[in-house]
Amino acid sequence: MGKAPADCITTYTGKYFNPIHPNPKDLCIDDIAHSLSLICRGNGHVSCFYSVAEHCINCALEAQERGYSKRVVLGCLLHDASESYMSDVPRPFKQFLKDYQVIEERLLSCIYQKFLGTDLTRGEQAQIKEIDNDVLAYDLYYLLHEGEEEELPELKRRYTYGGNKSHKIELSYRQLYHRFSEMLPNCQA
Repeated sequence: MGKAPADCITTYTGKYFNPIHPNPKDLCIDDIAHSLSLICRGNGHVSCFYSVAEHCINCALEAQERGYSKRVVLGCLLHDASESYMSDVPRPFKQFLKDYQVIEERLLSCIYQKFLGTDLTRGEQAQIKEIDNDVLAYDLYYLLHEGEEEELPELKRRYTYGGNKSHKIELSYRQLYHRFSEMLPNCQA
């Protein structure tokens, strides 16, 4: 294998991927699952290692428990997939990175089109954002001791924090994707 072009990253599966100009054929669920299982939430400023993949899995399971569509479940699983190619940037900092946000939105759209067949609707985006914010409240409470327990939104499931090995999270991420993608037309592996 040669050296990656200057405008590309080399992925876990050995692909050269350009996050600025994403090509859907280069997107791979194995790359996403592996990378997100190794990226720590909160830029590592948490009480224990908690991966972006774990957060996404929890969001997907919450969507399932709420009875949302399989597309929303998969959308929740994939909502941070761009971070596998661009890195996780904490929300307070990301708001000042307008170019980053444009690139991230383009990449996420490409990811949704590849793995869901089409981009998300506004309604699906709203459901995913609601779940992401609700699960984030628990992440902040349990991982950073921020907020008050009585202020936490009601979740349909309880989640554990810490002690999960990245390879198990990676496998869980892939299994959840395949379980729900098989139920939808136009989904790709």
